[in-house]
Amino acid sequence: MQHQAAVAYQATAKTVETPRDREAALLIKSAATMQNLRDNWPTDFEVLRNGLTFNRKLWTIFMSSVTREDNPLSAPVRQNIANLGMFILNETREILLDPVAPNRLDPLININRQLAAGLRGN
Repeated sequence: MQHQAAVAYQATAKTVETPRDREAALLIKSAATMQNLRDNWPTDFEVLRNGLTFNRKLWTIFMSSVTREDNPLSAPVRQNIANLGMFILNETREILLDPVAPNRLDPLININRQLAAGLRGN
């Protein structure tokens, strides 16, 4: 019975969640994953790769969205998001090539948190 209530709640939550809310939630999820990686620097490279891959995929989707002609955001906002995405993709590549310093995740974590806060209106 409790499981059915949880399923019903999740279905309702998904129908009332806005795209901005979903984007913010995904950015927070990715930031939390990277914060955990930073706090517990993995000895297994695959753990690091998996965490960074999720963030890279998320930003690839954002970049794809803002470069579409039918995107309703203003051109300067779209350009800023694309620039952030390029920075994130480049930083991710550099971290994966030389994964020696956990603090290299800080900019990625901070960007995700700040953008999520903006999407939520904080």
